[in-house]
Amino acid sequence: MEQKIRRDLNLGTNLRRLRDSVGISQEKLCAELQRRGCDIGRTTYAKYEAGELNIRASVIVELKKYYNCSYDDFFEGLDK
Repeated sequence: MEQKIRRDLNLGTNLRRLRDSVGISQEKLCAELQRRGCDIGRTTYAKYEAGELNIRASVIVELKKYYNCSYDDFFEGLDK
């Protein structure tokens, strides 16, 4: 069951920045995540980027592996 976001910090901008940095579409990214065992659809991922849903920790872990980045990259600029 998806959890609606309650006014919290939005990781969406950073999620999109990371995805754009490797030049992949939301659909292809979700297919890659599914291949890695992370059950996520494009519509759900789009809601993560739009700040409409909280992203699950398991998705962040898989994205970190895919992008080969640090966890800090997901939270960049949120402490301002």
